[in-house]
Amino acid sequence: MKTSIKYFSVACALAMTGLAAHAQQPLKIGFLGTLSGPAGALGQDQYDAFMLGIEHLGGKLGNSAVQVLKEDDQLKPDVGVELAKKLIEKDKVGIITGVTFSNVMMAVHKPITDAGVFLIGSNAGPTPITGKGCSPMYFSTSWNNDSLHESMGAYAREQGYKRVYLMAPNYQAGKDALAGFKLQYKAAGLDEIYTQINQPDYSAEIAQLQAAKPDAVYVFYPGGMGVNFVKQYQQAGLLGKVPLLSASTVDGTTLPALKDIALGVITGSPYSPDIDNPQNKKFVEDFRKKYNRVPSLYAAQSYDAAMLINSALLKTQGKIDREPFRAALKQANFKSVAGPFRFNNNQFPIRNFYRVDVAKDSTGQAAFVTKAVVLKDHADPHASQCTMN
Repeated sequence: MKTSIKYFSVACALAMTGLAAHAQQPLKIGFLGTLSGPAGALGQDQYDAFMLGIEHLGGKLGNSAVQVLKEDDQLKPDVGVELAKKLIEKDKVGIITGVTFSNVMMAVHKPITDAGVFLIGSNAGPTPITGKGCSPMYFSTSWNNDSLHESMGAYAREQGYKRVYLMAPNYQAGKDALAGFKLQYKAAGLDEIYTQINQPDYSAEIAQLQAAKPDAVYVFYPGGMGVNFVKQYQQAGLLGKVPLLSASTVDGTTLPALKDIALGVITGSPYSPDIDNPQNKKFVEDFRKKYNRVPSLYAAQSYDAAMLINSALLKTQGKIDREPFRAALKQANFKSVAGPFRFNNNQFPIRNFYRVDVAKDSTGQAAFVTKAVVLKDHADPHASQCTMN
């Protein structure tokens, strides 16, 4: 009898140990982004900032241990879909974050949200998922593509530029970019040119725009495309003569390669490293110390994603049950490094957009200098088409 009791006690102890081990399993979060190729710096900034956010929270989210599974979509929609399926079906993640480019987002958005997995986007914001295609399982800490570019459209209109030449890559975000610019510019561009994605040489297009004699040029060329375009624009003798307006062209990922070449470029952005609030000062200081570079808007949005997820998990005590977790996310109970932040009905932010110039800082280095709030508490133009509560 004593032997039976002994074995029973051991069995109970082992069972309890197993239950405890199971209870301590970390929360799995998938990070999906573009981490290689000419645009890889954008996704790397997203990933690094997300991990810094977790570090700032003591290595946890919502007081729960976290395992982040990183995947590189290579800027290929089909690769993104396969990796999303792997994260959901094999790795059993409950949340996926990141997603750098809009063509990938358009491919993975439905498979992820239809699977009942929360998707917390921290960059790409294609228009189709902002309006009629909105999903209760999708939240963004960035912007709708149009909104990112509306600020420079408003600036160009206020400056009285009548002949603005428009250029962007030929994919969803490029089309949304020029549409967003024109929405606030309230006029057609002098010309509207779409180039191949990841095109390295823009000399023919620059010669064409030079011949058109514009009042200003507006471009959207993220990553390596932006480095090449700005260098070639400067080499053509146009920088400083014909105002170059942009978004996501000269940013934290491209300025290190451009340095003084980019002086004078005017950008529209929801974020700048010099935004004056306590959370941003800590973020910028620690990001620079850890990664030896200045954080970009991609980094800021991904850091915010970590803080958003943490705030919701604190509310739900670490659980990601659909309705309670969604309700907690909607509260956006965290302090964004970019300033005021709240969710609209489509679960995209209502936020400020700034005019940020490339100018020399107090040390004589090329840096980002915030000049003004161009659009305050700005809501994207497509939220009214979203029928979610």
